Amino acid sequence: MDSRVSELFATGSGQKSGSQGVGSSSGNCFGMVSKKCCAKNAKKAKSRSSRTCKPSNNPPYIPPANLPPEAEEGNIEYKLKLINPTQYRFEHLATQMKWRLQEGRGEAVYQIGVEDNGMLVGLSEEDLRSSLKTLGRMAEKVGADITVLREREVDYDADIPRKVAEVLIRKVPDDQQFLDLRVAVLGNVDSGKSTLLGVLTQGELDNGRGRARLNLFRHLHEIQTGRTSSISFEILGFNSKGEVVNYSESRTAEEICESASKMITFIDLAGHHKYLKTTIFGLTSYCPDFAMLVVSANTGIAGTTREHLGLAMALKVPIFIVVSKVDLCKRETVERTVRQLERILKQPGCNKVPLVVSTTDDAVTAAQQFAQSPSITPIFTVSSVSGESLELLKVFFNIIPPLSNSKEQEELMQQLTEFQVDEIYTVPEVGTVVGGTLYSGICREGEQLVVGPTDSGQFRELTVCSIQRNRSACRVLRAGQAATLALGTFDRSLLRKGMVMVSPEMNPTICWMFEAEIVLLFHAKTFHKGFQVTVHVGNVRQTATVEAVHGKELRTGEKAVVCFRFIKHPEYLKVGAKLLFREGATKGIGQVTKLHPVCQYQPPQSEHQA
Repeated sequence: MDSRVSELFATGSGQKSGSQGVGSSSGNCFGMVSKKCCAKNAKKAKSRSSRTCKPSNNPPYIPPANLPPEAEEGNIEYKLKLINPTQYRFEHLATQMKWRLQEGRGEAVYQIGVEDNGMLVGLSEEDLRSSLKTLGRMAEKVGADITVLREREVDYDADIPRKVAEVLIRKVPDDQQFLDLRVAVLGNVDSGKSTLLGVLTQGELDNGRGRARLNLFRHLHEIQTGRTSSISFEILGFNSKGEVVNYSESRTAEEICESASKMITFIDLAGHHKYLKTTIFGLTSYCPDFAMLVVSANTGIAGTTREHLGLAMALKVPIFIVVSKVDLCKRETVERTVRQLERILKQPGCNKVPLVVSTTDDAVTAAQQFAQSPSITPIFTVSSVSGESLELLKVFFNIIPPLSNSKEQEELMQQLTEFQVDEIYTVPEVGTVVGGTLYSGICREGEQLVVGPTDSGQFRELTVCSIQRNRSACRVLRAGQAATLALGTFDRSLLRKGMVMVSPEMNPTICWMFEAEIVLLFHAKTFHKGFQVTVHVGNVRQTATVEAVHGKELRTGEKAVVCFRFIKHPEYLKVGAKLLFREGATKGIGQVTKLHPVCQYQPPQSEHQA
């Protein structure tokens, strides 16, 4: 991780990006493009008259004249035309569609009127309609639905206008309920995070005084202060035709899960600085696919905004930005906030390419570019009161593809079961319930697992009685999915956050001490032996002491291998896991490089033997 990310954490420290010795050798050429160069390229693109798309209204990002060549793997397929195929050809095309859907875990994008090398040739209106009709028959054959995302004219110097079409194919895989994506919601206090989620998930606009957010709060003090202090989850569904499925029309969570083929699970995190540990825990333990940074248009980049952006970048979570409350201020104020965001995103420490979304076409481009390139950062300007641009945000969520492909998912599912415990409840007539994420393997009802480590480094046997996902029953849980597991009469006092439930065949590595290669993002003095910090590794959150710093004492922006020791109880860790530590203004990131396991592994112990 580039130490220049430290600028985002050093709030008010007045560090300059030039002081870190930044050269022009950035990994991404987009981040280094000057305004003059962009203007020159825009003029060239406008004057070009052969086989180019009509330019987008969006100045920061210039779409390419042609698409990149078609990839053998992945869920994107190019087709020049699909007109009256023979029966044999039709069967071959349907099989190919099945493959693309499998690669995209239930979603595929077809580009019609495009050659395999990515050239935008285009089709006449009649040929395009015929091709879309054939595509509809193919989708029907495999049990999928199609949605035309957009049609674009191609300047081809021809009398007859030629078009290319982009089509989304969606089918829920037979072995799962729906495609699930997790989005962590970040931003400063009072930026409108909970209100925005309330409007998206409830289907009703806000009254300007926070009515939409009331259903998201979990505690009385949150309702009284209007500030989120805990982690809450909200769901937004899309059916196979791309239509929104939410709590409007008096739907329940079970009904949303039944009718949705794609589900966006929002993880609503706290914005206030005193709840920072809760926000970090939500980012590290719930493994979000994407992060949504909400910035208030009238206050701009204030409070914890810069710090939250730095956290997401440090944990390598792809981020997009929503500028809220645009109804409260003039257009000039909104534009100033967007320019402020663009300036920060283009800094050498970020190297992002801002893409301001103002049309549906921009939203489609943003969703696809965002998933393909980590440097693209879409920016939306919305209002939860007037509803301005909320439809563009919904289009973006509908199209955005999952980050992992089917092959990676299969590999994770073939490993031994490992479930991370993030929440613990006691439910009347059900017993002890744990919430968390299945990191690897498959978990079924009635499965025997072991949970630990305890303070003495032991594991205890338990049985999974039942499973629920998004408040609806589920028989099988697969790697990457979040759920709650009922454990029956298992003693709740034996559980804590940060434990893991693993397959009895696994030999988990339990350690008091571990080594990590770290970058010190911000520290007022030198970082030395004996310093105590709160360490976050996945769902593990515990105070640790610095036992040794290999090399000299550390200062802000420097790298070193550091040995940490937990002070309360041993933990289950893995080599290669991302690490984040903090103590007051001190912050750092890194990666676990070596474990010092306890001398002897304790065999599983049942609750009755204890």
